[in-house]
Amino acid sequence: MINASKPKIWYGGDYNPDQWEKPVWNEDLRMFKIAGIDVATLNVFAWAKNQPDEETYDFAWLDEIMDKLHADGVGVCLATSTGAHPAWMARKYPDVLQVDFNGRKRKFGGRHNSCPNSPTFRKYSVRMAEKLAERYKDHPALLIWHINNEYGGAGNCYCDNCEAAFREWAKARYGTLDEVNRAWNTAFWGHTFHDWEDIVLPSGLSEEWFGANGRTETNFQGISLDYVRFHSDSLLECYKLEYEAVKKHTPDIPVTTNLMGAFKKLDYHKWAKYMDVVSWDNYPSFDTPHSYTAMMHDLMRGLKDGQPFMLMEQTPSQQNWQPYNSLKRPGVMRLWSYQAVARGADTILFFQLRRSIGACEKYHGAVIEHVGHEHTRVFRECAQLGAELGKLGDTLLDARVKAKVAILFDWENWWAIEMSSGPTIALRYVDEAHKFYDALYRSGIAADVVSVEADLSGYDLVIAPVMYMVKKGVADKLEKYVEAGGALITTFFSGIVDENDLVKLGGYPGELRKLLGIWAEEIDALLPSQRNRIIVQGGAPGFKPEYECGMICDLIHSEGAEVKAVYGDDFYRGMPALTVNKFGSGEAWYLATSPEAAFLRDWLPQLCASRGIAPLVPASPEGVETTLRVKDGIEYLFVLNHNAEAETVDLGELSGIELISGRALQGGKAELAGHDVWIVKLQQHQT
Repeated sequence: MINASKPKIWYGGDYNPDQWEKPVWNEDLRMFKIAGIDVATLNVFAWAKNQPDEETYDFAWLDEIMDKLHADGVGVCLATSTGAHPAWMARKYPDVLQVDFNGRKRKFGGRHNSCPNSPTFRKYSVRMAEKLAERYKDHPALLIWHINNEYGGAGNCYCDNCEAAFREWAKARYGTLDEVNRAWNTAFWGHTFHDWEDIVLPSGLSEEWFGANGRTETNFQGISLDYVRFHSDSLLECYKLEYEAVKKHTPDIPVTTNLMGAFKKLDYHKWAKYMDVVSWDNYPSFDTPHSYTAMMHDLMRGLKDGQPFMLMEQTPSQQNWQPYNSLKRPGVMRLWSYQAVARGADTILFFQLRRSIGACEKYHGAVIEHVGHEHTRVFRECAQLGAELGKLGDTLLDARVKAKVAILFDWENWWAIEMSSGPTIALRYVDEAHKFYDALYRSGIAADVVSVEADLSGYDLVIAPVMYMVKKGVADKLEKYVEAGGALITTFFSGIVDENDLVKLGGYPGELRKLLGIWAEEIDALLPSQRNRIIVQGGAPGFKPEYECGMICDLIHSEGAEVKAVYGDDFYRGMPALTVNKFGSGEAWYLATSPEAAFLRDWLPQLCASRGIAPLVPASPEGVETTLRVKDGIEYLFVLNHNAEAETVDLGELSGIELISGRALQGGKAELAGHDVWIVKLQQHQT
């Protein structure tokens, strides 16, 4: 359990007393008490304050504020301060500075500005982490360690240290140059390497360039794919070094670092193995689909087998770094906070508790605004939420979300798809995954978002959108899952390559061909202005006769699979667009094109129903979200109204006590106010 040392949903956020004079601290503590804030994240970017030169360490300010917070009943999420190195370090040890994509050495500035393979950075960051752990290991305010901050937020590094480290990484992965040449297909364009020193980083000086839509293009996908793996691993190694430094002195204090949802640069499935607790920063835009935010929560929850996670950052109101920084409308902060709790968060933390007065985040929302008092709309809403979380106590802590559907999400597959030199720049992996998630979300059907390494045996339906890369053992795993009675959906442009982005010969979809019972002969990429049609066969109930599709159309032949829909246009009119193959006791579906949203919204609920997967409540109004957390056999139903207007929700036979208001809900229809939420402790419900 995340919160064992403070058994309630933690409430608070990033606090930067190092930016303020001490009289402000006392005023902040007074307002924290009013708002119900009981956890503060300290020391995130205080490296320069803590270490003004190479030999001097000064933690007097941190001692004082740790003591003051503890005296006021506020626990501390203590960061190691290594998210930005000090200016003296950059001046004295230039190896700490990154080199950019075009070979230019950076100067001091910004944040996340350190080379992950710099000996200087690793030396001093580990030393800082260990000094903090030595100093505060017995401090009663210390709840959890926060290593660095938002790893990967700056560009990749292309310096000589990284190049040398990349060669060593390749040696460890492949063993021999012959294996490197095979994996990277260097016979193409005469790129064969005869010496390890021949290998250079893929960058704007070698294999890569910025192409259409700002997308990085590469001549050698295998080299570039491994560089992205290497960069993720390099940052992970930095994290692990600090992790080990603090664990040496505080083995029982959990350790985390804040992730960023579907952040492309880092393989979070790999990172999560080295995190005691997953935490992440949630910053949707005003118009971000609510289903997308829900999917990100579910993705973060899925990183550690469904364990609850920390919401490390969200804004109490507006952001400062998006093109249009809208205010959160009244009630929305509270609603979105409960959306996180509904999907597995056991903390609600903000960036930030008090607004900065200068630099690039001075207009980023905060619990305490520039006016400096509690008489603001934002503060009142924060205080309301704080009081409600206090009332909930430990009721929901460590409760789990239950789902019978899984969506497979794989970072390396994502990298490989969007490095591909074809078939279309319009293909976006996360968007395709979200299309399936959104259709389930709108139907009130829960889905986990999990790794290809996850145990699939507990799921009745597994969806693997655009499974372009099929890693070793995955095809066999999916065959066993379906053979045992599971249902699998995969899509166009699947089964094409192995983990080195080398095409599997013998016909698409490669190792998935037997399972799916099809052969894909060609792959057509449509222009944005072009559309085809999916024609549903046999007048199936619940379906329209036809749907639009586009972007990619696989031209497939059945090799035993039953054809459920065909294309309506072009020279491949009448060829299969949707097939299902009976395999053992289960079935494997192949959707050969990217359909309009209505097709998935009609098809997926029916397929789920055929597998005994039902929504939590009868058809919810548009914009009303439902999910369920379970603890000690007790079920808690969350109903969230994302609409500004009240909606009538039909609970069917469900009944129970709404925990925030104490109101009894006796099933049937009830009205839920706009931007409001119910948390219903169910009296009876079969899942």
